[in-house]
Amino acid sequence: MDVVHHLSAALPGLVQTDPSVLQMYRADRSGHLASGTALAVVQARTVDDVQTVCRIAHEHRTPVVTRGAGTGLSGGAIAGAGEIILSTTSMTRILEVSPDNRLAVVEPGILNGDLNRELAKQGMWWPPDPASKDISTVGGNIAMNSGGLLCAKYGVTREAVLALKVVLADGQLISVGHRTVKGVTGYDVCALMVGSEGTLGVIVEATLKLRSLVTGTVATIAAFFDSIAEAAAASAAITAAGLQPAMMELLDRRTLECVSRYTGVDLVLRGNAYFLLQCDGPGAESEASKMAGIIRDAGGRVEITTDPETAKALVDVRRQVFPSLEAMGTLLVEDIAVPRSQMTAAFAKISDLEIKYGVTIPTTCHAGDGNLHPSFVFSGESVPDAIWAAAEELFAHALALGGTLSGEHGIGLLKRRWLGDELGGIQLGLQRQIKAVFDPHNLLNPGKVFDPVLAPLVESSTV
Repeated sequence: MDVVHHLSAALPGLVQTDPSVLQMYRADRSGHLASGTALAVVQARTVDDVQTVCRIAHEHRTPVVTRGAGTGLSGGAIAGAGEIILSTTSMTRILEVSPDNRLAVVEPGILNGDLNRELAKQGMWWPPDPASKDISTVGGNIAMNSGGLLCAKYGVTREAVLALKVVLADGQLISVGHRTVKGVTGYDVCALMVGSEGTLGVIVEATLKLRSLVTGTVATIAAFFDSIAEAAAASAAITAAGLQPAMMELLDRRTLECVSRYTGVDLVLRGNAYFLLQCDGPGAESEASKMAGIIRDAGGRVEITTDPETAKALVDVRRQVFPSLEAMGTLLVEDIAVPRSQMTAAFAKISDLEIKYGVTIPTTCHAGDGNLHPSFVFSGESVPDAIWAAAEELFAHALALGGTLSGEHGIGLLKRRWLGDELGGIQLGLQRQIKAVFDPHNLLNPGKVFDPVLAPLVESSTV
């Protein structure tokens, strides 16, 4: 019995092999397309279903690609020839909400936005806030250690996860982490799973750290500058002053041009860079006033509001960026992060690369944490050589500035060839050995994160 028939017999009604269905899983939101088509997709409903898929796949030595909503930007959830797609999008239950302990226990397929709408009814929220929050799953947020617009104040996903249940490659179920606020027993395997991109196990349940809803006035600042360098300098000055907005975003002129075309609202007439900040909590208005003063001193033209509807319109400029880029063609959305004091240097390098390679690179930035998203737009399915060459120079520059290849999107397929440039040979080897301990036959999301042309994984394992 082949693996698809084995799965169909064990999980009747949950296995799909329709070519039109499988075609959808060849790509994620990165635009990258797998060279082939997967064998089948399994729509898991329960932890037992996931364990069954992994046991059967392990028996047949068939690779498994875990898939949430497919909103990732690194090619990490695409599936090709000879692989099984394990979808967790039907696992959407909220299993527990504990206001006393400020935690919730959820299945991985629930959408981030849906979860927070339910939590708001009890006066709580889960802080991770990716731009895709209304279409991305909590399991996907955890697998990628997603960031977003509120990271500078509220942290990335790893800081909001207490515990996980994970199915290993052979179908075994483990529980990692703690329900308690503190817990230092053994190695922190829970933190290791966060951001592991589906290469170590399948997340089937998550215990999340919640916060009380922020109350009081929210102050929003929007400013236009004549140059991105001036805007980046203003951002660095705000950080240096010890001020901490909940949101601090930068959009360059190329991005404003894209958003203007997409929305029909001419933003470019107002300036060459857009700087968006939001302050919440006690003292929000006072902090916003101080930030506005710094922005004006740096040459910005400031609008400040506490009106929710006006604020929504100002923030929506930022949230329209990705749709406006998607409307232009196929995307390679990059994700470098640099020390906040080096943002001006990073933007300058991007401008130099535009000239050198004859490409346009619209760039947005989570300025509160120095995370830039230079985006390359092109036609067709394959990234042109000139764009890869520009991206490679950009990666090297980010590392030279003391930065990293990825602030929140992960490595996936698209940046695996450069992983060793950041980690170095010794650490890269250790990480590949960790992969081999959890997944000795390389069945979980193979070819993602680690470049398969490098030395093979070690063969021994105790799992």
